[in-house]
Amino acid sequence: MASVTNPAVEIRDLDITFSTDGGDVHAVRDVSLDVRPGEVLAIVGESGSGKTVTARSILGLLPETATTRGAVVLDGVDVVGLSRDRLRDVRGTKAAMIFQEPSTALNPVYTVGWQLAEGLRAHGKYSRAQAKAKAIEMLARVGIPEPERRVSDYPHQFSGGQKQRIVIAMALALEPAVILADEPTTALDVTVQAEILDLLRRLRDETGTAIVLITHNMGVVADLADRVAVMLNGELVETAPVAEIFAAPAHEYTKKLLAAVPRVEIVDRPLPQGADVAAAPVVEAQGLVIEYPGRLGSPTFRAVHAIDFSIKPGEVLGLVGESGSGKTTIGRALAGLTPVADGSLRVLGTEMNGVKERQFRARRKELGFVFQDPATSFNPLLTIAECVAEPLIVHGGARNAEAARDKVDELLEAVQLPKAFGDRYPHELSGGQRQRASLARALALDPKLLIADEPTSALDVSVQARVLDLFGELQDRFGFATLFITHDLAVVDMLAHRVIVLHKGRIAEEGPTARVLGDPQDDYTRKLLASLPVPDPVEQAARRAAWTAQRG
Repeated sequence: MASVTNPAVEIRDLDITFSTDGGDVHAVRDVSLDVRPGEVLAIVGESGSGKTVTARSILGLLPETATTRGAVVLDGVDVVGLSRDRLRDVRGTKAAMIFQEPSTALNPVYTVGWQLAEGLRAHGKYSRAQAKAKAIEMLARVGIPEPERRVSDYPHQFSGGQKQRIVIAMALALEPAVILADEPTTALDVTVQAEILDLLRRLRDETGTAIVLITHNMGVVADLADRVAVMLNGELVETAPVAEIFAAPAHEYTKKLLAAVPRVEIVDRPLPQGADVAAAPVVEAQGLVIEYPGRLGSPTFRAVHAIDFSIKPGEVLGLVGESGSGKTTIGRALAGLTPVADGSLRVLGTEMNGVKERQFRARRKELGFVFQDPATSFNPLLTIAECVAEPLIVHGGARNAEAARDKVDELLEAVQLPKAFGDRYPHELSGGQRQRASLARALALDPKLLIADEPTSALDVSVQARVLDLFGELQDRFGFATLFITHDLAVVDMLAHRVIVLHKGRIAEEGPTARVLGDPQDDYTRKLLASLPVPDPVEQAARRAAWTAQRG
């Protein structure tokens, strides 16, 4: 817990402006904050609020286009204006960063032991042998099994949760006064997320390290933070102890942020009006098996084990489970992108086991896709209107983007984007706006089946709420069937009529969403629900205690 000693970090009157071709961007405005040893400060707000820029200023990680005024005092040293050499001394020893995506933070061509030792030896404190011994010690501290052996493994040989633990070990190796954790659990499953949060909490208690947590997950805030700072448009609008923020938020924006948080409320969602429950399923799987061939003599890997399920017209089927459970593999099989090894999978009346591309090509226009990150699924050289028009042009619905513009404008308005946005490029839209445009493109051909793979996991909570509300409205209006792939049970509760819980390629549990989430029968489903942090510090503390006791 927080102590009464001097702050580990003290930010005073911080003001940051970026020079761009379009003029100056005032990213942070007169922000003052402090973080004390042993304290977790969560900085929350939408994209563009200035929270990440504020945190990165602590390590001097801002680009040369940034003009910084004010003071950032880190363990007694003002980092504003420090030379590169002095900043290099500060990084790792006084403050270190845990990045959102561990796969990009780790170098794939070096062992994890070498990468841990590199940081230690760069600061001149360790010989080669001492650095390796310290690397093994740090791997053990963050819960990597068999650290003496695994210190010689490469990043690709670890799971996502283990890679995040290694990144945490690297951040802690030089015993910094402050850890900056930028969305450290966003890409992780709820069970792995719970383990990482438990690790951060334990390390804080053991070492007295201060933690600055950047996140849009208010459940994570409730679980880990001592205090919360709320930012909006570069300004600090509210800061208070975590219990006070959740119980009695003072600022209207904080109230709006908390109101937008999805919660598991056990909602029984009816099928859209006009849905024909007696009609043939849009998707029907019987004994479905999907395998990936082994490489270099390794055995075939079975990703999906003889499962049965169906999706009715107008129905949203939620598919949940941890990484490696097979949920994305099933989505790819529905789209004809991954072959079926055995059993039957009928999609829009076409048998996918042994299907030829030319047989399924005519059905592709009846499929829509919404991807996790629309920024990577849009061509950056095309305008939004041209991106949305692509399916129409490919499938002969329009000669070119100009001929499709009336239809595109109609689609943009359906997803609550002004039609003038069609003339913008993808980088000129926010994340939420790009995801709405992605929805418009998915609906361009009036699909009978929509496949949505983690479409809101990368969005801020308020933006996510708007996109999910919009998705529900569009699904009710157009009546398309949906396979909604996610690891967020609160999102499933909002949208899905039925849910399948996958575990290692097998169905652990399935049924109406309200029944599965309200009265889970399988231990794995109960484990998923228990691991999900709730946006209430009091309730979350009780859930955490129960989860810890259950783990033994």
